[in-house]
Amino acid sequence: MKIVVLNGSPKGGQSVTLQYVRYAARKFPDHQFEILPIAQTIRKLEKDEKALALVIDAVKAADAVLWSFPLYFLVVCSQYKRFIELVFERNLQDAFAGKYAASLSTSIHFFDHTAHNYIHAVCDDLGMNYLGAYSAAMYDLMKKPERARWLGFVGRFLDGVSRRVPTARVYPPLVPSAFVYTPQPAAAKVNAMGKKILILKDGQAPLGNADAMATALAAHFGAAAEVVNLMDVDIKGGCLGCCRCGLDNICQYSGKDGYIDFYNEKVKKADVVVFAGAIHDRYLSSRWKLYFDRSFFNTHVPTLSGKQIAFLISGPLGQIANLRQILEAYGEFQECNPAGIVTDESENAAQIDALLADLASSLVRPEAEGYAPPMTFLGVGGRRIFRDEVWGMLRFVFQSDHRYYKKHGLYDFPQKNYKARRMNALMMLLTKIPPVRKKFLKILTEQMVKPLKHVAENR
Repeated sequence: MKIVVLNGSPKGGQSVTLQYVRYAARKFPDHQFEILPIAQTIRKLEKDEKALALVIDAVKAADAVLWSFPLYFLVVCSQYKRFIELVFERNLQDAFAGKYAASLSTSIHFFDHTAHNYIHAVCDDLGMNYLGAYSAAMYDLMKKPERARWLGFVGRFLDGVSRRVPTARVYPPLVPSAFVYTPQPAAAKVNAMGKKILILKDGQAPLGNADAMATALAAHFGAAAEVVNLMDVDIKGGCLGCCRCGLDNICQYSGKDGYIDFYNEKVKKADVVVFAGAIHDRYLSSRWKLYFDRSFFNTHVPTLSGKQIAFLISGPLGQIANLRQILEAYGEFQECNPAGIVTDESENAAQIDALLADLASSLVRPEAEGYAPPMTFLGVGGRRIFRDEVWGMLRFVFQSDHRYYKKHGLYDFPQKNYKARRMNALMMLLTKIPPVRKKFLKILTEQMVKPLKHVAENR
């Protein structure tokens, strides 16, 4: 069989993910793996119709498609995202319809599930037969058991394709809306209380109602709000995955475009940041993805800590739980206060006006200043992944992260709590004695709540 591999790494042949494909190709010599450097050549594919046609022809001639990509900021990289947009914009879906597909990623397992959910949903929208995802840690290929696991996945994938096994759609089709939001003039201005308010919009067509929502929100603040169209920001290209920034937060693009200065001078210095964008396929636009990817020059350090943020989303966000989780995870990782998400899904201009008015006042409330809600699993789990990886294998690469984590006490390994370790060791021994064990079980719930009761009643 012929398997077309859509390589989603901007590093092309130097891609970590691609080495997994090459290994599989060598171990399954009876099958042809055709590797296409999609992310690396995206500008050519955008401009050269013949080059894009060659990719589409390869997909048409294939028995199956493998979406192969590194994880970039909770999803795929902006270059890969742009290719997916091109498929829909230029009505090339028929080439993918009916093809079998699977996805492969390499990462440190930070929200790899949202990336695979995204690709799976895209495959469903293209009418493909999705056979599963494989999420590898970056250096799993170095380990014999993990090589065997990867080959097991590939073997099952190839077997499923050869037998043309039935598949079921998991993600229902999105229901589009033709609603046009026309805001009414703001009844009263909101006192910005000296705060710097930055509203970012992407400007990539189709805009939906995102532009109107951004304008309406800005009107509540008058001159205190600055609205920036990301299409006006000088961004020469997407993140290259070179990790040069890991040493000292100096990006490959430093001095070559205006993004870094924009982020440092506008985004970091704002008190309130609002993101306004329309849904493109199952995410926001590739321009927005470009913005998020390029912010990686800060590496794994929160740069919006203590700020108020909000999202204005045009499109069926309620139908895309995966995207909502991505937005929520972004807020938690950044250690900021997500003041809210306003969408146009109600198709009611008066209600949207009211929601935007309430959001405007919420963004500048004094009691919200510096507030960040406690993290859920999204933030706690993500932070611990970064903590462990930066402390371990990636410390020499992400030295800037290491300095920040050390300075801010993020190396909070519970194993270092020697008092707890001694207590646990003692109690584990004592509870092996039947009378002690019996008494322990009797008073367990009471003792668990006792210190909390003391605080609740006396502090």
